Amino acid sequence: MHGRDCQLDLTRPCIMGILNVTPDSFSDGGQFLRTDSAVQQGLAMEKEGAAILDIGGETTKPGSLPVSADEELARVLPVIKGLRSRTDLPLSIDTNKALVAREAVAAGVNFINDISGLTFDSEMATVAAETKAGLFLMHTSGRPEMMQKLTDYDDLPAEVIDGLQKSIDLALLAGVASDRIAVDPGIGFGKTATGNLELLHHLKKISLLGYPVLLGTSRKSFIGKILNQDNPQKRLFGTLATIASGVSDGVHIFRVHDVRPAKEAALVAWAIREQKLL
Repeated sequence: MHGRDCQLDLTRPCIMGILNVTPDSFSDGGQFLRTDSAVQQGLAMEKEGAAILDIGGETTKPGSLPVSADEELARVLPVIKGLRSRTDLPLSIDTNKALVAREAVAAGVNFINDISGLTFDSEMATVAAETKAGLFLMHTSGRPEMMQKLTDYDDLPAEVIDGLQKSIDLALLAGVASDRIAVDPGIGFGKTATGNLELLHHLKKISLLGYPVLLGTSRKSFIGKILNQDNPQKRLFGTLATIASGVSDGVHIFRVHDVRPAKEAALVAWAIREQKLL
């Protein structure tokens, strides 16, 4: 998969490290608000084996409210610039605002990760096309403040696939090259815990779209419900189970908080699937 001035090797599982510079993200909110601590965390994830870092300045957990573009930029730009001065590792901006995406790419980001699949900001597809950034398109049923009230589907996998296809069409129409697009079924975004399990059971259907698949299950609440674990930071083992399952179903990229354990689980699952050593 191509990004601006870089390429992700997807012949083996690819680990995307989560770097939230927010005060209120569900699992790590407030941990990396200072630029220096965020940069150090990013460099640490690189050492642990991350192939790309995803930097976010606005929480999108269920029920959260948006922040202004100015606030989001104030959080992420110093971190992007700090990392870019220290590493050539591909960087992604986790945003649904075209203005933030454009400024982030100008500061050194290679990919745009849009949880709305280009539906929240009509200019996002144009920004991706003009900057030649790679584009991660996620499915959600609505904005974070409303999405968990929009969890009724007649056929969840089919409707997610249809929504992702519409996002792909928007990107292609704007001029985004097909080799710069990946899709994400949006686990936890407008889905119940049971719905998340249904999507995970049908991940192979997502691959039929013909694009690399990104999966984000790390520490999420449906794992907590399965394990009766309220603390997100104690959901690592459950997360690793979803990663191994995802590898067997053809997922290419895993967005995670815990890079080294995720990479090791993914590589062993890949070796089993391919029946060969690394």
